[in-house]
Amino acid sequence: MGVVIIDGSTVRSFVSDEEVFNKSVEERFAVLDLNSDGVLSRSELRRAFESLRLLETHFGVDVAAPPPSELTAFYDSIFEKFDCDHSGTVDLQEFKSEMRNLMLAIADGLGSAPIQIAIEEDGQSFLQQAADLEAKKIETALASSAPPQK
Repeated sequence: MGVVIIDGSTVRSFVSDEEVFNKSVEERFAVLDLNSDGVLSRSELRRAFESLRLLETHFGVDVAAPPPSELTAFYDSIFEKFDCDHSGTVDLQEFKSEMRNLMLAIADGLGSAPIQIAIEEDGQSFLQQAADLEAKKIETALASSAPPQK
């Protein structure tokens, strides 16, 4: 696990960098598309959200899981949000659009006060990628403003 410090502007900067954001979303989509059919099924998207353990932990402490019917309803509601055209699958454009909305909502929630968060160091976390992008921009800015070495 790694620790990063981010705020809303870190996340917004990541989302606004079309090339970096789109590449990240496309890579994540490819990982989630287990059968490589170019769309995410209800079960593929559910598996992705289950891996986040959103409902099974509270501040890192395991808690009792909700009943299966509540879990199904919860994951179905997420799927319906992603399946904008109600086709029964989520294509790359729908996934990209909803991930953009989700990341911007996270940015709004973070606001301008920096926070320190622990992130899995698998390189796939969008928040980790946002922090890495900001670090690269800072490094580039510092390198370009440094006096030439003799």
